[in-house]
Amino acid sequence: MAPHEQERPGTGARRVRFEVQTEDAGLRLDQLVARRVPELSRRKARLLIELGGLFVDRVRVKVLGRRLRPGQIVEVHLGGALERASPTLGARARARDEARLPTFEIRHEDADVVVVEKPSGLLTAPTPESDRNNLADLLARRPGHTGRIWVVHRLDLETSGLLVFAKTPAANRALAERFRLHDVEREYLAVAEGEVTCAPGRLDEPIAGRSAVSHVTLLGVGSGRSLLRIRLETGRTHQVRLHLRGIGHPVCGDRRYGRNAAPAPPRLALHATRLGFAQPTSGALLRFESPWPADLGAWL
Repeated sequence: MAPHEQERPGTGARRVRFEVQTEDAGLRLDQLVARRVPELSRRKARLLIELGGLFVDRVRVKVLGRRLRPGQIVEVHLGGALERASPTLGARARARDEARLPTFEIRHEDADVVVVEKPSGLLTAPTPESDRNNLADLLARRPGHTGRIWVVHRLDLETSGLLVFAKTPAANRALAERFRLHDVEREYLAVAEGEVTCAPGRLDEPIAGRSAVSHVTLLGVGSGRSLLRIRLETGRTHQVRLHLRGIGHPVCGDRRYGRNAAPAPPRLALHATRLGFAQPTSGALLRFESPWPADLGAWL
Protein backbone atom coordinates (compact mmCIF):
# COMPACT_ATOMS: atom_id res chain seq x y z
CA MET A 1 0.00 0.00 0.00
CA ALA A 2 1.44 3.37 -1.05
CA PRO A 3 1.71 6.02 1.69
CA HIS A 4 -1.47 8.05 2.06
CA GLU A 5 -1.29 11.68 3.22
CA GLN A 6 -4.01 13.56 5.04
CA GLU A 7 -4.03 17.03 6.61
CA ARG A 8 -5.59 17.42 10.03
CA PRO A 9 -8.17 20.23 9.66
CA GLY A 10 -7.39 23.47 11.46
CA THR A 11 -3.87 22.49 12.53
CA GLY A 12 -1.58 22.50 9.52
CA ALA A 13 -0.37 19.07 10.64
CA ARG A 14 -0.22 16.09 8.29
CA ARG A 15 -0.58 12.36 8.73
CA VAL A 16 1.25 9.89 6.49
CA ARG A 17 -0.24 6.40 6.70
CA PHE A 18 1.15 3.22 5.13
CA GLU A 19 1.09 -0.55 5.48
CA VAL A 20 4.22 -2.55 6.30
CA GLN A 21 5.19 -4.67 3.29
CA THR A 22 6.99 -8.01 3.07
CA GLU A 23 10.15 -6.30 1.81
CA ASP A 24 10.19 -4.13 4.95
CA ALA A 25 10.88 -7.16 7.18
CA GLY A 26 14.05 -6.75 9.22
CA LEU A 27 14.14 -2.96 9.06
CA ARG A 28 14.32 -0.93 12.25
CA LEU A 29 11.38 1.40 12.80
CA ASP A 30 13.49 4.51 12.18
CA GLN A 31 14.85 2.99 8.95
CA LEU A 32 11.37 2.08 7.77
CA VAL A 33 9.97 5.57 8.41
CA ALA A 34 12.89 7.27 6.66
CA ARG A 35 12.39 4.97 3.66
CA ARG A 36 8.62 5.52 3.40
CA VAL A 37 8.51 9.27 4.15
CA PRO A 38 10.99 10.92 1.76
CA GLU A 39 11.06 14.26 3.58
CA LEU A 40 12.37 12.59 6.73
CA SER A 41 16.05 11.77 7.05
CA ARG A 42 17.05 8.92 9.35
CA ARG A 43 17.88 11.43 12.08
CA LYS A 44 14.57 13.28 11.70
CA ALA A 45 12.70 9.99 11.73
CA ARG A 46 14.39 9.10 15.03
CA LEU A 47 13.52 12.51 16.47
CA LEU A 48 9.88 12.17 15.41
CA ILE A 49 9.64 8.75 17.07
CA GLU A 50 11.29 10.06 20.23
CA LEU A 51 8.75 12.89 20.43
CA GLY A 52 5.87 10.43 20.13
CA GLY A 53 4.70 11.22 16.61
CA LEU A 54 4.47 7.64 15.37
CA PHE A 55 1.69 5.08 15.84
CA VAL A 56 1.63 1.39 14.94
CA ASP A 57 -1.85 -0.10 14.71
CA ARG A 58 -3.12 3.06 16.51
CA VAL A 59 -0.72 2.66 19.47
CA ARG A 60 1.99 5.28 20.05
CA VAL A 61 5.45 3.70 19.72
CA LYS A 62 8.78 5.23 20.79
CA VAL A 63 11.13 2.25 20.37
CA LEU A 64 13.52 3.20 17.55
CA GLY A 65 14.73 -0.34 16.92
CA ARG A 66 11.34 -2.03 16.86
CA ARG A 67 10.75 -4.31 13.89
CA LEU A 68 7.28 -4.67 12.45
CA ARG A 69 5.29 -7.39 10.75
CA PRO A 70 3.88 -7.16 7.23
CA GLY A 71 0.31 -5.90 7.31
CA GLN A 72 0.73 -3.59 10.30
CA ILE A 73 -0.38 0.01 9.77
CA VAL A 74 2.03 2.84 10.52
CA GLU A 75 0.89 6.44 11.01
CA VAL A 76 3.50 9.20 10.93
CA HIS A 77 2.34 12.59 12.26
CA LEU A 78 4.18 15.65 10.98
CA GLY A 79 3.51 19.01 12.56
CA GLY A 80 4.67 21.74 14.88
CA ALA A 81 6.22 19.47 17.51
CA LEU A 82 8.97 18.38 15.12
CA GLU A 83 9.61 21.97 14.06
CA ARG A 84 9.80 23.28 17.64
CA ALA A 85 11.99 20.51 19.06
CA SER A 86 15.74 20.69 19.49
CA PRO A 87 17.22 18.75 16.52
CA THR A 88 19.40 16.54 18.72
CA LEU A 89 18.29 13.27 20.30
CA GLY A 90 18.18 12.05 23.88
CA ALA A 91 16.91 12.95 27.33
CA ARG A 92 19.10 16.07 27.64
CA ALA A 93 17.71 17.54 24.43
CA ARG A 94 14.14 16.86 25.56
CA ALA A 95 14.91 18.47 28.93
CA ARG A 96 16.18 21.56 27.10
CA ASP A 97 12.95 21.65 25.10
CA GLU A 98 10.96 21.59 28.33
CA ALA A 99 13.12 24.29 29.92
CA ARG A 100 12.37 26.63 27.00
CA LEU A 101 8.61 26.38 27.47
CA PRO A 102 6.80 29.50 28.74
CA THR A 103 5.70 29.32 32.36
CA PHE A 104 2.09 28.96 33.43
CA GLU A 105 0.26 30.13 36.55
CA ILE A 106 -2.16 28.07 38.63
CA ARG A 107 -5.05 30.34 39.62
CA HIS A 108 -7.07 27.82 41.63
CA GLU A 109 -6.80 24.20 42.69
CA ASP A 110 -8.96 21.91 44.80
CA ALA A 111 -9.62 18.18 44.96
CA ASP A 112 -11.64 18.26 41.72
CA VAL A 113 -10.22 20.91 39.40
CA VAL A 114 -7.21 23.03 38.58
CA VAL A 115 -7.62 26.41 36.86
CA VAL A 116 -4.59 27.60 34.94
CA GLU A 117 -3.49 30.75 33.18
CA LYS A 118 -2.04 29.37 29.94
CA PRO A 119 0.64 31.42 28.20
CA SER A 120 0.90 31.76 24.45
CA GLY A 121 3.28 29.20 22.98
CA LEU A 122 2.22 26.29 25.19
CA LEU A 123 -0.07 23.53 23.93
CA THR A 124 -3.10 22.65 26.04
CA ALA A 125 -3.01 18.88 25.56
CA PRO A 126 -1.18 16.02 23.84
CA THR A 127 -1.39 15.90 20.06
CA PRO A 128 -0.72 13.11 17.58
CA GLU A 129 2.70 14.71 17.00
CA SER A 130 3.78 14.58 20.66
CA ASP A 131 2.51 13.48 24.05
CA ARG A 132 4.82 15.62 26.19
CA ASN A 133 5.54 19.28 26.99
CA ASN A 134 1.91 20.34 26.87
CA LEU A 135 0.01 21.92 29.75
CA ALA A 136 -1.89 18.76 30.74
CA ASP A 137 1.36 16.78 30.74
CA LEU A 138 3.20 19.40 32.81
CA LEU A 139 0.38 19.54 35.35
CA ALA A 140 0.38 15.75 35.70
CA ARG A 141 4.16 15.67 36.20
CA ARG A 142 4.30 18.39 38.87
CA PRO A 143 6.29 17.44 41.97
CA GLY A 144 3.93 16.01 44.56
CA HIS A 145 1.05 15.48 42.14
CA THR A 146 -0.23 11.97 41.68
CA GLY A 147 -2.91 10.79 39.32
CA ARG A 148 -4.24 11.83 35.96
CA ILE A 149 -5.25 15.20 34.54
CA TRP A 150 -8.33 15.34 32.28
CA VAL A 151 -8.53 17.90 29.47
CA VAL A 152 -11.97 19.56 29.58
CA HIS A 153 -11.51 22.23 26.89
CA ARG A 154 -8.62 23.74 24.94
CA LEU A 155 -6.99 26.95 23.80
CA ASP A 156 -4.94 27.20 20.61
CA LEU A 157 -1.15 27.18 20.88
CA GLU A 158 -0.85 30.96 20.43
CA THR A 159 -3.93 31.90 22.48
CA SER A 160 -3.40 32.78 26.13
CA GLY A 161 -5.79 32.78 29.04
CA LEU A 162 -7.88 30.73 31.43
CA LEU A 163 -8.42 26.97 31.29
CA VAL A 164 -9.91 24.43 33.68
CA PHE A 165 -8.70 20.81 33.96
CA ALA A 166 -10.37 17.99 35.89
CA LYS A 167 -8.53 15.89 38.48
CA THR A 168 -11.04 13.07 38.93
CA PRO A 169 -13.29 11.05 36.58
CA ALA A 170 -16.39 12.42 38.33
CA ALA A 171 -15.24 16.03 37.94
CA ASN A 172 -14.42 15.37 34.30
CA ARG A 173 -17.92 14.01 33.65
CA ALA A 174 -19.57 16.90 35.49
CA LEU A 175 -17.59 19.56 33.62
CA ALA A 176 -18.07 17.83 30.27
CA GLU A 177 -21.83 17.94 30.86
CA ARG A 178 -21.66 21.66 31.74
CA PHE A 179 -19.78 22.35 28.52
CA ARG A 180 -22.25 20.22 26.53
CA LEU A 181 -25.15 22.26 27.91
CA HIS A 182 -23.23 25.53 27.33
CA ASP A 183 -23.52 26.17 31.07
CA VAL A 184 -20.03 27.67 31.33
CA GLU A 185 -19.04 31.33 31.19
CA ARG A 186 -16.26 31.92 28.67
CA GLU A 187 -15.19 35.29 27.31
CA TYR A 188 -12.28 36.40 25.15
CA LEU A 189 -10.63 39.70 24.36
CA ALA A 190 -9.42 40.17 20.79
CA VAL A 191 -7.89 42.89 18.69
CA ALA A 192 -9.29 42.58 15.18
CA GLU A 193 -8.11 43.98 11.85
CA GLY A 194 -10.06 46.99 10.60
CA GLU A 195 -12.38 49.40 12.38
CA VAL A 196 -15.70 47.74 13.18
CA THR A 197 -18.41 50.32 12.56
CA CYS A 198 -21.08 48.78 14.79
CA ALA A 199 -21.32 46.01 17.36
CA PRO A 200 -21.57 42.67 15.50
CA GLY A 201 -23.81 41.17 18.20
CA ARG A 202 -24.74 37.52 17.76
CA LEU A 203 -22.73 35.52 15.22
CA ASP A 204 -24.31 32.21 14.27
CA GLU A 205 -22.21 30.48 11.64
CA PRO A 206 -21.65 26.69 11.67
CA ILE A 207 -18.10 25.34 11.82
CA ALA A 208 -17.36 21.98 10.22
CA GLY A 209 -21.08 21.35 10.00
CA ARG A 210 -21.74 21.97 13.70
CA SER A 211 -23.61 24.85 15.32
CA ALA A 212 -21.32 27.66 16.47
CA VAL A 213 -22.56 30.80 18.23
CA SER A 214 -20.53 33.78 19.48
CA HIS A 215 -21.70 37.07 20.99
CA VAL A 216 -19.43 40.00 20.08
CA THR A 217 -19.28 43.38 21.84
CA LEU A 218 -17.34 46.33 20.43
CA LEU A 219 -15.16 47.96 23.09
CA GLY A 220 -13.28 50.49 20.97
CA VAL A 221 -11.69 51.33 17.61
CA GLY A 222 -8.61 53.19 16.46
CA SER A 223 -5.61 53.08 14.11
CA GLY A 224 -7.34 50.61 11.84
CA ARG A 225 -8.01 48.09 14.62
CA SER A 226 -10.95 47.11 16.82
CA LEU A 227 -11.00 45.90 20.41
CA LEU A 228 -13.67 43.24 20.92
CA ARG A 229 -15.09 41.13 23.72
CA ILE A 230 -16.43 37.75 22.60
CA ARG A 231 -18.68 35.53 24.70
CA LEU A 232 -18.85 31.93 23.56
CA GLU A 233 -22.14 30.10 23.53
CA THR A 234 -20.54 27.05 21.90
CA GLY A 235 -16.90 26.06 21.74
CA ARG A 236 -15.75 24.84 18.32
CA THR A 237 -12.16 24.62 17.12
CA HIS A 238 -10.91 28.11 16.17
CA GLN A 239 -14.43 29.49 16.72
CA VAL A 240 -13.46 33.07 17.57
CA ARG A 241 -10.88 33.24 14.79
CA LEU A 242 -13.25 31.85 12.16
CA HIS A 243 -16.22 33.96 13.21
CA LEU A 244 -14.20 37.19 13.16
CA ARG A 245 -12.73 36.30 9.78
CA GLY A 246 -16.28 35.65 8.60
CA ILE A 247 -17.30 39.27 9.30
CA GLY A 248 -14.17 40.61 7.59
CA HIS A 249 -12.24 41.43 10.76
CA PRO A 250 -9.76 38.60 11.51
CA VAL A 251 -7.78 38.58 14.73
CA CYS A 252 -4.53 40.57 14.50
CA GLY A 253 -1.53 38.31 14.23
CA ASP A 254 -3.56 35.35 12.94
CA ARG A 255 -1.14 33.76 10.47
CA ARG A 256 -3.69 31.17 9.37
CA TYR A 257 -6.87 33.22 8.89
CA GLY A 258 -5.65 36.84 8.97
CA ARG A 259 -4.01 39.38 6.67
CA ASN A 260 -0.72 40.02 8.54
CA ALA A 261 -1.21 43.79 8.53
CA ALA A 262 1.41 46.03 10.17
CA PRO A 263 2.17 46.90 12.87
CA ALA A 264 1.95 43.24 13.79
CA PRO A 265 1.41 42.10 17.39
CA PRO A 266 4.03 39.87 19.00
CA ARG A 267 1.62 36.93 18.48
CA LEU A 268 -2.08 36.18 18.07
CA ALA A 269 -4.00 39.03 19.76
CA LEU A 270 -6.52 36.73 21.45
CA HIS A 271 -6.87 36.13 25.19
CA ALA A 272 -9.34 34.03 27.22
CA THR A 273 -10.19 36.69 29.78
CA ARG A 274 -13.07 35.18 31.79
CA LEU A 275 -14.02 31.68 32.93
CA GLY A 276 -16.90 30.71 35.20
CA PHE A 277 -18.37 27.32 36.10
CA ALA A 278 -19.98 25.37 38.93
CA GLN A 279 -17.56 23.49 41.18
CA PRO A 280 -18.24 19.82 40.33
CA THR A 281 -18.79 18.63 43.93
CA SER A 282 -20.21 21.61 45.84
CA GLY A 283 -21.94 23.37 42.96
CA ALA A 284 -20.49 26.70 44.11
CA LEU A 285 -19.90 29.20 41.31
CA LEU A 286 -16.22 29.71 40.54
CA ARG A 287 -15.34 32.75 38.43
CA PHE A 288 -11.94 33.93 37.25
CA GLU A 289 -10.78 36.93 35.26
CA SER A 290 -7.49 37.62 33.50
CA PRO A 291 -6.43 40.94 31.93
CA TRP A 292 -4.30 41.25 28.81
CA PRO A 293 -0.92 39.57 29.40
CA ALA A 294 2.21 41.68 29.37
CA ASP A 295 3.27 40.99 25.76
CA LEU A 296 -0.05 42.06 24.27
CA GLY A 297 -0.57 44.80 26.84
CA ALA A 298 2.67 46.48 25.79
CA TRP A 299 1.73 46.20 22.11
CA LEU A 300 -1.69 47.72 22.76
